[in-house]
Amino acid sequence: MRLLVTLLIGIALGYAALAALLYIFQSRFIYFPEMGRQDRATPAQLQLPFEEVRIATADGETLHGWHVPAADARATVLFFHGNAGSIVHRLDWLPMFQQLRLSVLLVDYRGFGASSGSPSEAGTYADAEAAWRYLRESRRLPPDRIVVFGESLGGAVAAHLAARTEPAALVLHSTFTSAPDLAADLYPFLPARLLTRYAYDTLGSVRSIHCPLLVAHSPQDEIVPVAHGRRLLQAAPGDSAWIELTGSHNGGFLFMRTEWVRSFDRFLQRHLPAGSS
Repeated sequence: MRLLVTLLIGIALGYAALAALLYIFQSRFIYFPEMGRQDRATPAQLQLPFEEVRIATADGETLHGWHVPAADARATVLFFHGNAGSIVHRLDWLPMFQQLRLSVLLVDYRGFGASSGSPSEAGTYADAEAAWRYLRESRRLPPDRIVVFGESLGGAVAAHLAARTEPAALVLHSTFTSAPDLAADLYPFLPARLLTRYAYDTLGSVRSIHCPLLVAHSPQDEIVPVAHGRRLLQAAPGDSAWIELTGSHNGGFLFMRTEWVRSFDRFLQRHLPAGSS
């Protein structure tokens, strides 16, 4: 009996220690800015012209990004990447955007890539607002020529921005409904909702948008269950569209490149004004 009690106490203490570690060091489970930091690829490797940009945030950080123009561009994509790596690891998106005649502004959040600072939820939102201001003020783009696009965690950032601006459209690729929702799916053996200090409430943001929404998600996504994408689609207050991908969380669009281009193009034709930006 004493052995059983000791065992149960040990399990309880181990469980409590694990929960405490996840709570205290949570940012290390959310952000992975060091992944591939030594990589030095640029759009030039794809024979694409680009401009390196530096964007000042309202709270004094400096963001690094690339502006990649497209010939006879019909709009500009404001692209927000996921929680690991940097814009260096998003080159695979560029050929598709070029094919669709979409210029792109890719920016690294604070603490990622060559951007200054340390990552935080509030910081990612401030960074998105700074990138939006850059397109509006420095590039002089009207809102109806900006498509806000986010992958994974970047979708939460994109949706937060879209709820506070009026872009031509919002695109969410493999995005979760909220950080607590995803934590509950990933760690069902822990009181994950109570432990999560990050909100990233994509679902709440989507309910407040005033622009068309395109959601792309794969049933084979091993990180963010496809149910998250379906809930986001259902929450859209206006026009919305769905692309069902095939493949993993990070590789779905690669497996579906042809269908991606075709479906995304149809969506853009419906929601972008005629002409070039």
